[in-house]
Amino acid sequence: PFPAASSTWHCNDDDVYRAPPIDRSLLPTAPRAAREPNIDRSRLPKSPPYTAFLGNLPYDVTEESIKDFFRGLNISAVRLPREPTNPERLKGFGYAEFEDIDSLFQALSLNEESLGNRRIRVDVADQAQDKERDDRCFG
Repeated sequence: PFPAASSTWHCNDDDVYRAPPIDRSLLPTAPRAAREPNIDRSRLPKSPPYTAFLGNLPYDVTEESIKDFFRGLNISAVRLPREPTNPERLKGFGYAEFEDIDSLFQALSLNEESLGNRRIRVDVADQAQDKERDDRCFG
C-alpha cells in the first residue's frame, strides 16, 4: 500500500528505534524476570504491603492490562487513581500490590518496559509514613 520510497524510509526509521538499550543486548537470552534489577534491596519494605508505584501509565490502562504486564508475579491488588473532576480519566499513575517480596523485586526489573505506547516507571511505593514510624521505634 505504500510507495517504495515511503516504505524504504519506514524501514530506516524502524532501525533507529530498534537500537537496543545496553542491558538487553548484554543479556539477549535471559528471560526478563531473571535479570537482577539494579535495585538496592534495603529500599524494599520489610513487611507487607509490597507495593510498587507505577508512573507514566497510558490513560487507557486497565487493571487487567496491569495484571497482564506483571503476569507470572503474585499480584494481589491494582489501584489506579482517577481524576476527581473527571472520574473517567486516570491520573496516569497507579499502584500494584504484590503478595511477596520477590514478586515486588521482579516487578521493579520491569521499570522502563513498554506498556501500551509508554515506557512506564516501576518503583518502590513511597513508604515515608511507615519509615518515620520505624525510625521512632528503633531510634
